[in-house]
Order: sequence, then structure tokens, then C-alpha cells
Amino acid sequence: MTVPRWLADEMVGRLARYLRFVGCDTLYVRGLSDDKILAWAQREDRVLLTRDRRLAARAPRSLLLDSPEIGAQWRSVRRAYPDLPNDVRFERCTECNGELELYRPGPEAPREGPVPWDRVDRGLLLYRCRACGHLYWEGSHTASIRSRLAAWADLGAR
Repeated sequence: MTVPRWLADEMVGRLARYLRFVGCDTLYVRGLSDDKILAWAQREDRVLLTRDRRLAARAPRSLLLDSPEIGAQWRSVRRAYPDLPNDVRFERCTECNGELELYRPGPEAPREGPVPWDRVDRGLLLYRCRACGHLYWEGSHTASIRSRLAAWADLGAR
């Protein structure tokens, strides 16, 4: 079984971010009518992720998530789609779902923001979203995300 492309409604926004952390193509929609959400999911052949029972029942492909808790939602997705990656991959932007690319800033590139430029100068890899330009790198936040994913996987095994 392969991992599908997802469309997450506004009830599962945190889950959408975590799916992007592991490299899944995941659209997150807010403020749209059910009809528009269903049309979008069908037009792009996406599996709808939602906590809305009526919306899930109307979707040709959906996964109804019962819990408001992110760990339980993650485990539900993994049970339904066992091939779901479980480690951070620098492939998708967590902000806009754009594809990430390896970024090597030239000497003229602005050196601002929270990027650890001293570590970049020593070889730390940077990734940039092709769509919105957001920058990513391996850091303590990545380790924290990996820890949560591992804990959710362990809890799912019980």
C-alpha cells in the first residue's frame, strides 16, 4: 500500500503539519464549505482527513479521525496506511506544502532570521521551499519532532 496525497480539513491542522514533516503531500484547508472541500479532494485525488463524521461519510476517500489528540490521530493514520513514513524528511514545507530543495546560500544572500549561520558555514544543510522560500535545517526542533513520532509509534504498538 502506498501513502496517498492528503487533504486535511481545519479540524486536523496539527496533523497536516506532521504529515508534511515526514514528507507527505498534505493540503490543509480552512474556511471552505463541505462541498468545496469534497470537490477539491476529488479533483486532486486526495484522501480527506477529518473529524467531521458527516463530511467523511460524503467523501469517496476519507479517514475519519475520532480523537482531538494529535498522537491518537497519528496512530489512526498509521493503522490505515502502514507505509506512512515515521521520520522527519526535508521534502515538504510545513507552512505551504511546497517542495523543499537543498539551498546553498551565496555570499550575497542575506544572513538574517533564526538560521544558525555559523553552523551553515561549517556544513549544516539548509533546505528552502520552492514556493514560499521558508528555510529549514536539522536542529533541536527536528529532534523534538522525531521524539514525538517515536513515542506515538511506541504507543501504537501496545
